[in-house]
Amino acid sequence: MADILGVVFRRFASGTITSNVIFPSHLEGNTLVLGDVNVSRSVLFLAAVTAATDLGLKVLFFTQTPFQSLPVSLRASIPGLKLESLKNAKFVYVKTLEELVEDVASLHELASEAASPPSLIIVDGLDLYLHGSRVGPLQDDLSPVAHVAALLHDTAAFLTQILQNRADGQGLCRVMVSFQSESEGSRDSEALAPELLLSVLDRYLQVRCTLEEVKGNGEAGLNKWQVYLSAMCPSRVEQWHMLLQAGGALEFSPVIEGERQILEQPDKCKKENKRYGDD
Repeated sequence: MADILGVVFRRFASGTITSNVIFPSHLEGNTLVLGDVNVSRSVLFLAAVTAATDLGLKVLFFTQTPFQSLPVSLRASIPGLKLESLKNAKFVYVKTLEELVEDVASLHELASEAASPPSLIIVDGLDLYLHGSRVGPLQDDLSPVAHVAALLHDTAAFLTQILQNRADGQGLCRVMVSFQSESEGSRDSEALAPELLLSVLDRYLQVRCTLEEVKGNGEAGLNKWQVYLSAMCPSRVEQWHMLLQAGGALEFSPVIEGERQILEQPDKCKKENKRYGDD
């Protein structure tokens, strides 16, 4: 949910974010987070905590990795945070793609229940679920990724209808998914090309949050990253600096106009722009 990521970046920003740093409303939508598995997981956790505590939203977080205590990135970024303060966040540990699909599909049953449905559904490491499935990317088949992405999209739309009916039209449910396009094993001779997998995900996840490490920054104990938050079509990009400190805390700062780098437009946006006569 890109608007939640905007809140995350501002909450954990270094210094003061001035009023002229505006997060564009057109970037609201289901979000695909691309990048290093550990860093992307930290971003997902910060999004879950921010949504659950600051925004008071119900969060459903699917992951293959059970944890007994708060991740280091959370403890470092939010000193004093305790598990009991995350009453609006539910962490669900599912091992296989089949279990994930079954759990997401069961959310449709919430239409007949009094309990409020989640406003944010997070899936940590979708690529791990796909590579562990019986039929997946390693078998040169796009159907598993298309099926789970479509299911997440349709479930969010269905839950949005429920939330809007219960909240005077103000409720929304969004999906946030992390994915590594070059995960271990993807070099198999029968593996699908990363761009094919991402093209399928782009159909259902309208916003990308791309995390790129800045190599050779020369500062001991600090890891720097560039964060690109982009709508696929029309192509627009918000850029942030992200600093991973030695203790695990994350800090963000907006990229000023003169420092911005232009990401290459996705092919589908190039075609659309050409169609409508844009350069």
